[in-house]
Amino acid sequence: MAKEPERPGLTAETVRALARDSGATEQQIREIISLVGFDRASILREARLVAKDG
Repeated sequence: MAKEPERPGLTAETVRALARDSGATEQQIREIISLVGFDRASILREARLVAKDG
């Protein structure tokens, strides 16, 4: 049986680090990733905006 291809994504540890660095929640980080993709700078930019808006 063929091995399933790995899906791209970020580890739980990376999501936690992004949340800690930005002030957003882990769930918000996951939602941002679904919208903007895996670019760290884009994720942090959007997460900081979300965290700032409260």
